[in-house]
Amino acid sequence: MAVSNLKVALIQTDLYWQDKVANLAMFEEKLWQLPKAIDLVILPEMFATGFSMDMESLSEPMNHTICKWMIQVAKQLKVTITGSAIIQDSGKYYNRMLWVSPSGDIDWYDKRHLFRMAQEDESYDMGKKRRVFEVNGWKILPQVCYDLRFPVWSRNGASSDGEMDYDLSIYVASWPAARVKAWDILLQARAVENLSYSIGVNRIGVDGNGVEYSGHSAIYDYKGECVSSAEENEGILILELNYSDLIAFREKFPAWKDADKFELKN
Repeated sequence: MAVSNLKVALIQTDLYWQDKVANLAMFEEKLWQLPKAIDLVILPEMFATGFSMDMESLSEPMNHTICKWMIQVAKQLKVTITGSAIIQDSGKYYNRMLWVSPSGDIDWYDKRHLFRMAQEDESYDMGKKRRVFEVNGWKILPQVCYDLRFPVWSRNGASSDGEMDYDLSIYVASWPAARVKAWDILLQARAVENLSYSIGVNRIGVDGNGVEYSGHSAIYDYKGECVSSAEENEGILILELNYSDLIAFREKFPAWKDADKFELKN
């Protein structure tokens, strides 16, 4: 079956500190500026609150305000929309990357690697399951911020006939300006080593803890070329990813055949 190209929109913006109403209103205004025929919209990490450890007062159960807002947006704009939020589930708190289809169906990935330098590991529960979602035939690996530093968790596997686990990895983030060079390097590396597109969506501005963010949201292709970058500016990146070019490159340069075999254990 032929797979069509994928048109993605990345939203890089400042966030209102711990203010869901203001953030959702701000994103809604930006989303309605999007052109038609977007397949996938990507928001930053904890897009409704900023990166906060105040999970008790900021968390929501599934299908509450944030989830309902995302479902409404997905249905109205006929897009898949994703970004992470603070979710309470079965008495536990998660930095959960929500994934909502145009039909309103909702799925998720819970952040695996919790940023101990900000006590995230003391505030949230670790995700234990790697997920791969699908949009228009594209297989997409969702990841959150600090996950970017751990390549084993995002390693792209392949079957004997060359069918790979995923075609695109997405990292939503609140990645500080002080370490933005590492962000640039690692996003590029994840694309090269996994023979896939790699997208990172980071925020800008200064949060309530005085942490500065400088964006650098970007799209890298399977050869490690940066095909689009927001640098440090507020704005929306829109790009169409080419599936046939990706497959042609994998066939021409089948490095996956020489990959080391291993199994992940939770």
